[in-house]
Amino acid sequence: MRTYLARTVQLIVAVALFAAGTGCGSEKKTADGHNARDRAVEQDPKAAARARQVADAWDGSEAAEAWRKGYFPMGDAVQLPENAFRSKADKTAYATQNFVLRGSLPATPRKNGQVRWETGGSLTLPLMGARKAYESVARGRNDGPHLTVTGAKLGETTVATNRGPATVPAWLFTLEGYDTPLKRVALSPSKAPRSPIRPVAETHDLELWPLHGLVRVAGKGGRSVTVMAEHGACDDGPAVHLLETAGSVVLSASIVGTDDGLCTAEAIGEEVTVTLKRPLGDRVLLDACTGRPVLYGRRF
Repeated sequence: MRTYLARTVQLIVAVALFAAGTGCGSEKKTADGHNARDRAVEQDPKAAARARQVADAWDGSEAAEAWRKGYFPMGDAVQLPENAFRSKADKTAYATQNFVLRGSLPATPRKNGQVRWETGGSLTLPLMGARKAYESVARGRNDGPHLTVTGAKLGETTVATNRGPATVPAWLFTLEGYDTPLKRVALSPSKAPRSPIRPVAETHDLELWPLHGLVRVAGKGGRSVTVMAEHGACDDGPAVHLLETAGSVVLSASIVGTDDGLCTAEAIGEEVTVTLKRPLGDRVLLDACTGRPVLYGRRF
């Protein structure tokens, strides 16, 4: 495979920490000598076998049952005001998380909040305070453009989850210059269950790479799934294959077009969309490389 010359800061922060100890991302050739370009359309049988092992380990397991009982958002915890943004400066302020608080934030009125699913059922979780919710979006500390928060109150919003749409508590932050609030979900996700299968070992002769988060579930009934996959600067990009079962959807990520030669070792995140045969529903979305659920959120 390619001989890499240097690592970028992006690779060190976004990839090395994520994949450390998993062994995912080995650049060894498979036993049949094929490289990723050969699998641009047809998946390597060994990678397909690994996906089947992951599905078999999860389907009907205690981990899958715990997943379906938990609260795992499949959309952003922050929802923007209507008609955001009113200017390029405001857009920049939000992108850099540059906020200014004018005034004080209210106390948390109660200890817990409740997730209520449209399909029925609920779950009680600790309620996030207004200060913590504010600090989760206002991390910028620079002299550039900023958004001004003038107040907050506890309300509700609707989010997509692993069990379908749900109504959840949310802090509604009033922004100067906007008629509707910025909403921040006031609950943290449940703790992900421990996987019943180990990640791919370092010595495993497979070219599987870890996915770096769920971007969105969309399309009719949730049949379109977009994830963040990794590739380098000198290849043809990532490829994602899928295996669907009654209880899970396993995604297998690889890199297409890697050849021998010199190349800088930078990791590039790219969105990849796959179309399911039927809606995702409450099936567990899994990463074949790590053997773990693919959680919402970008890691690049």
